[in-house]
Amino acid sequence: MPLLPAFYRKTVPAKDGASWPHVVIVGGGFAGAHLVLALRDVRVRVTLIDRNVYKTFQPLLYQVATAGLNSGDVTMFLRGLSLHAPNMRFRQGEVTGVDTDEQVVKLSDGGSVRYDHLVLASGATTNYFGTPGAEEFAMPMYTRSQALEIRERIFAELERATQLKEMSFTDRLAISIVGGGPTGVEIAGALADFRISELDVLYPEVDPGTLEISLIQRGDELLKAFEPQHREYAARELEKRGVRLRLGQGVEEVGYDFVRLADGSYVESDITIWAAGVSVSTSVNAWGFPQGRGGRIDVDPTLRVKGFDNVWAAGDIAGGDNPQPQLAQPAVQMGQHVARAIRALVEGDEAAAEKPFKYNDLGAMATIGRRAAIAELPGGVNLQGSIGWLAWLGVHVSKLLGTRNRRSVAANLLYLYNGTGMSRVPNPVVGDVDSFEARRAFRENAPIRRFGYQAGKRFKDPGKPRTRR
Repeated sequence: MPLLPAFYRKTVPAKDGASWPHVVIVGGGFAGAHLVLALRDVRVRVTLIDRNVYKTFQPLLYQVATAGLNSGDVTMFLRGLSLHAPNMRFRQGEVTGVDTDEQVVKLSDGGSVRYDHLVLASGATTNYFGTPGAEEFAMPMYTRSQALEIRERIFAELERATQLKEMSFTDRLAISIVGGGPTGVEIAGALADFRISELDVLYPEVDPGTLEISLIQRGDELLKAFEPQHREYAARELEKRGVRLRLGQGVEEVGYDFVRLADGSYVESDITIWAAGVSVSTSVNAWGFPQGRGGRIDVDPTLRVKGFDNVWAAGDIAGGDNPQPQLAQPAVQMGQHVARAIRALVEGDEAAAEKPFKYNDLGAMATIGRRAAIAELPGGVNLQGSIGWLAWLGVHVSKLLGTRNRRSVAANLLYLYNGTGMSRVPNPVVGDVDSFEARRAFRENAPIRRFGYQAGKRFKDPGKPRTRR
């Protein structure tokens, strides 16, 4: 029996689609994905290139890192965009160069893609600011794989702590978060809530005080982009949850189990999470486009790359004389702006294609923990506490692209944050927790450790019971 017409879905743009202009988009993040969707009814062929086959919703990565959400909850299969944009095709690859004379994008596998219009939207990567030891020992949290590595490391170290307890030796697990922006505040709050609500249930042999959380910020305040009353509220809530705030001290060095601050003091840090900023990947240097501060590509007010009529940049990678914050909402709006410019060119309206980009600030949000968040919305609307948290949840869930993602995230976060110790059974999302590797590393790195049992010495099994203090 043939399917009813309602069940048919277009899989090609049109019979004459092969002759349409070809738009190549490098990067499937916020800018790239929303650009694809905005071009869905434009007479163009679209090829989206990304090294990953999925899009990551970075604002919720901290929940993956702290075992609150599954990694699949915050990622979407990029080929799924073709459901709404049938003129899109996906190509997995890593860009190594661009020949602007021949209008060809070169890929690492030797392949190439010809374009009529090119949009650079490959995002950014972690910026260590040249801090000695940071790239080797600190753990960034900008990609899905990095968030998963943090999660498994935390639980591996907790398992190691229980094994040391069996050996009649008590050890702390010290976690330091570098960076007092929204990401740093959110992951510190999530870890603190885990310690308060779940640690004693899941690890009864470990004293809750074993897990120590520090938030290190170079400036004197957290969340400098927010209003002063919200900065103070965030600091109070974190301190109430037992997070130690180390403000006004930059990080000068990161080691295997320590962070050295600008005043020369050492902070114990078995796990150092780096949330201090991002920059453009150095691989972009080989693409042959003008770059400015932080490696961001220079664009004019229309988001065209300076010196090129058919090349744009959008999202974190775009710089210029008026660079936008490297956040999700500016990236979304830049992607949509470039789509309007390409539509105008295809339809022969060159005047419309020359309109400058104007960012519409929709406000800012950050969650500190259970029933505690801040929201600064247009019109001077400021929310905090439980109301702020509900607003934060609603906005973040609505911004997820997939229906499954939205339902799963809403259900999991409501369960995670709205129960009590009696009504909610702790069930963190974990994966391959390798405490054997954590224990081996603890032993082998004893000579370079500054803290813990046998620090600076060759590791030996302890004898009689002892504590670190």
